[in-house]
Amino acid sequence: MGKIILQNEISDVAKTFHAQNKKIVFTNGCFDILHRGHVEYLTKAKQHGDVLIVGVNTDASVKKIKGEKRPLVPEDDRAILLAALSCVDFVVLFGDETPQQLIEKIIPDVLVKGADWNVNNIVGKEIVEANGGRVATIELVQNRSTTSIVEKILERYGHLSP
Repeated sequence: MGKIILQNEISDVAKTFHAQNKKIVFTNGCFDILHRGHVEYLTKAKQHGDVLIVGVNTDASVKKIKGEKRPLVPEDDRAILLAALSCVDFVVLFGDETPQQLIEKIIPDVLVKGADWNVNNIVGKEIVEANGGRVATIELVQNRSTTSIVEKILERYGHLSP
C-alpha cells in the first residue's frame, strides 16, 4: 500500500493503527501550492503522534471553498507532493467542503488545525473529544501562504502575458 489511499480504505488503515496503540494525528487542507508554511505545519502536526494522516480537498471542493480560479495545482499533484514529505504517513483526498465524514471514519487521537482557527469552530472536534482524543492548534509561519505567493506573483509578473 502506498501513502496515497482512497477514502474507502481509510477506516481499515485507522483500525490497524488503533489496534497497535499508535496515536493517529489528522489534519486537512487544500495545500494548493506547497510551501514552507505547509512543511513546518505538517512537521509539527506529526510531533503530536505516531501516524499523520492528511486529508486533501479535491479540486471540486477547493473551487467551492476558494473560488473558481483555484486550485492552481491539480489534486493528484498535491497528493503526490504531500506524500513525498517524510512527516506525512498517509494522504487521502476528500470531496466534501469539510472533513467531517473522513474524521468519523478515522477517529483520530489528535485533530490538528492552524492557530488561525477558533478551537470551537474546528470541524470534527466533537467526535474526536467524544472518543477520548484532543484538538491541537499550531502557530502558522507568518507571511507564508498560497494566497501570499499568488499575490506576489501577480504583483511582480501580472503584466506579463501567459
